[in-house]
Amino acid sequence: MVDSIMYQEDGFVVLEPDKPEQILSSQELLEKLKGILITRQDNLPRELQKLTTVETQAQYLMENFCDLDMGPNSYLQWYVIRLEK
Repeated sequence: MVDSIMYQEDGFVVLEPDKPEQILSSQELLEKLKGILITRQDNLPRELQKLTTVETQAQYLMENFCDLDMGPNSYLQWYVIRLEK
């Protein structure tokens, strides 16, 4: 049986080129993704094109992916972290 701790999250480490790593809460990452997706509605990954709102796109992206290609030499990566054992 899978341990339920595998599905717990305390936050996310977020990586971007030329920036120090950030620790964001789920809500903070969701807001960051929504801000990015609002400006990219004409250039979404195929999986997100079927979703009708920026909110659902960002939620799906956060829960099912760990990176977003932002163009040449630019990306956004995020990884779940747990702060306690």
